[in-house]
Amino acid sequence: MSKSNETVVAANKLGLVFETGDGPVTALTDVNLDVKKGDFVSFIGPSGCGKTTFLRVIADLEKPTSGTILVNGMSPEQARHSRAYGYVFQAAALYPWRTIEKNIALPLEIMGYSRSEQSARIARTLDLVNLSGFAKKFPWQLSGGMQQRASIARALAFDADLLLMDEPFGALDEIVRDHLNEELLKLWDRTNKTICFVTHSIPEAVYLSTKIVVMSPRPGRVTDIIESPLPRERPLDIRETPEFLEIAHRVRDGLRAGHSYEV
Repeated sequence: MSKSNETVVAANKLGLVFETGDGPVTALTDVNLDVKKGDFVSFIGPSGCGKTTFLRVIADLEKPTSGTILVNGMSPEQARHSRAYGYVFQAAALYPWRTIEKNIALPLEIMGYSRSEQSARIARTLDLVNLSGFAKKFPWQLSGGMQQRASIARALAFDADLLLMDEPFGALDEIVRDHLNEELLKLWDRTNKTICFVTHSIPEAVYLSTKIVVMSPRPGRVTDIIESPLPRERPLDIRETPEFLEIAHRVRDGLRAGHSYEV
């Protein structure tokens, strides 16, 4: 699939300062980044470097204090109103009293889709995340990995082109995480969504991404943007190849260089 030149997220000299009781805290400074349609972009850096903050700025959950950011050519607020993105949080955040299908239906209900359209979209997204047959189950009847897949289905239900994912697999064990990484790549390939993905894991970032954004400790800056030369088809054992290890080494060097700054 050929890459598009269409820009989905464009940040220019973006900065964000939080005012706190102890004085101002600079969360992001001078962030410049373009995310193209169909990209899978991972953000990696130490805790507190602004990875999640940047995702929240895209989603209009935080307001930048300097610079500009456009989402599909609009302000984040306009993009939010036009339902331009789906958001997957660190925890699955499913309502325990709602079945899986009812959890997935929630944004569709809010957006006023008909019952028949809701049913069609729920069936389609459950199939996309390999949860067909679990529609009537409650979240507590599913494993952690299955709950996160249901959360992804909910974010996909209204078919936004942009998927924002904030460490969705961080709390899962390595075997489940590997499996969900494989599943996510397949889903990305089938839907051609644009994905912005926050992670602390170097192997996860390298395995998933077409582009890896390395960030420094606070104040969060972009220290490196690595375009991945890996093929779109990626079996798990690609992680043993020299090409993969070379990218992982560059990410590690970028993180180490970022830490050399006094903050």
